[in-house]
Amino acid sequence: MSTWKTPQRIWLTGATSGIGEALARKLIAQGHQVVLSARSDEALEALCRGHPNAHPLPLDISDRQAVLKAGNDIREQLGALNLALFNAGTCEYLNAQQFDMDLVERVLKPNLFGTLYGVEAALPLLRAARKEGLLARLAATSSASAYLPLPRAEAYGASKAAVSYFLESLRLDLDQEGIEVSLIHPGFVKTPLTERNDFPMPMQVTAEQAADAIIAGLVKGRLDIHFPRRFTYLVKLLGILPPTVRRQIGLRMTRSQKESS
Repeated sequence: MSTWKTPQRIWLTGATSGIGEALARKLIAQGHQVVLSARSDEALEALCRGHPNAHPLPLDISDRQAVLKAGNDIREQLGALNLALFNAGTCEYLNAQQFDMDLVERVLKPNLFGTLYGVEAALPLLRAARKEGLLARLAATSSASAYLPLPRAEAYGASKAAVSYFLESLRLDLDQEGIEVSLIHPGFVKTPLTERNDFPMPMQVTAEQAADAIIAGLVKGRLDIHFPRRFTYLVKLLGILPPTVRRQIGLRMTRSQKESS
């Protein structure tokens, strides 16, 4: 099992379901000081119960002031952060024939702005770790959909592509401070969120496999943590094809979804 040589101070959001829960359990078991955030107080308490190194911090990441307060709470508790891992998010698919701007906002607010609120709150804590001469890393869960436009994924894919672009740019500007930035681009992972999908999900992995891949990538300092690699390399390749070819591939996916519905 991959882990750091010394215990880390970590803030993880989206900690009570899917990839986040699997990450939380593994990081707790590895002995790190982990602050866990999610909206459910009860689920957080249950996850942390019996583990003195796990600290529940209920939070709605869509609330900027609440996220900033969470950053202050973490400073009082841990003093600094070695890793801020923003994993919370949601997914809804858009029907272009019944364009729903409320849906778009529901997806963009937590996925994009919720992540950036977390960045705003975490940067002072990561800088504090650097002042101690320790490693500091910012990481966020994007999606393989950020590599390639997909039908019905206008809101979800745009939110994840925006996260990827923003943090890749931020990586350049934080380099002089020694703060590293990693992006996580999973393929299909079996979670309560993906169980609602009504289309085929090739090369799907479990949340535990995803958590192992993420921790291994973070320990190795990878900038782009993507898995399963057979799937993500294929999506990356499709993403660099000429627009006309990408369009034809996307139209075939759209037709396949119509036939299966």
